[in-house]
Amino acid sequence: QVQLVESGGGLVQTGGSLRLSCAASGSIFSINTMRWYRQGPGKQRELVATISSTGSTNYADSVKGRFAISKDNAKNTVYLQMNSLKPEDTAVYYCNADVRTWTEDRNTLLRNYWGQGTQVTVSP
Repeated sequence: QVQLVESGGGLVQTGGSLRLSCAASGSIFSINTMRWYRQGPGKQRELVATISSTGSTNYADSVKGRFAISKDNAKNTVYLQMNSLKPEDTAVYYCNADVRTWTEDRNTLLRNYWGQGTQVTVSP
């Protein structure tokens, strides 16, 4: 089993910055793609940023140039640096990852995992 634990959310004024972290723990063999999603009030969950196992990144158009996703493989942690925040960035931010874990019979199993979410609120 794998746990993804997000941190770093909070309240910030328009134009401010926050850095989210998501640490993966458990019986991890390897981590493939890691992602940040968000769900704003009354909105559907949307993909914000992606980082592959090789480090290539992709962003939603709404955050390009303002957000940056990165990772520390040694710590099994992914980050989301959010700059020039806007009120429309207000949402619960979720970490998501494709993780290969060890099984009891020493095989590996690839599954998708979600964190519990962290609230980001941007005041006008």
